[in-house]
Amino acid sequence: MGRSCVIVLNGVGSVGKSSTARALQAIAARPLLHVAMDAFIQMMPMKLVGHADGLVFETGEADGGPSVEIRTGPVLERALAGMRHAVAALADQGNDLIVDEVMLGDEHLEYRALLARHDLRFVGLFAPLDVLEARERRRGDRELGLSRWQYGRVHNGVDYDLTLDTTHASPAENAARICEAFGLEVTS
Repeated sequence: MGRSCVIVLNGVGSVGKSSTARALQAIAARPLLHVAMDAFIQMMPMKLVGHADGLVFETGEADGGPSVEIRTGPVLERALAGMRHAVAALADQGNDLIVDEVMLGDEHLEYRALLARHDLRFVGLFAPLDVLEARERRRGDRELGLSRWQYGRVHNGVDYDLTLDTTHASPAENAARICEAFGLEVTS
């Protein structure tokens, strides 16, 4: 198999990763599979949400606003490690990928090790905290305060190939920037 193109979109929840991934799929000439972290989290039994073995949300305050800390247990940790290996397996089979991820630790190092033979690109998606919190409120499907807790964590130590501000740019505009930056052909 040849080298697959793997684009990892990393950023705080509500920054626009999934929307950007879908927009990228729509304009890229080559088929890009979208691998979403949320899909792997949703594989976990619901009884483990709020359980130390799965996923626990701890509500608190930080910097004058609500903050929701995420704690992952061994079941979810294994699922997310499996996701990174699944990404490598998909790439090894010749699939080009967009990975929609919230990296809170050294996941980027694992991706680099697993995907060393592929064309791996990291894209950091950014927006100011007030914009993220407003999006979080509008969505209505997230714990309010997740973006505040993630804000200072998700980009730590990641060496990006491209950074994008999603404050005013649409997902389609950011998808076009990704294609241009990485030389991906777009459909006409």
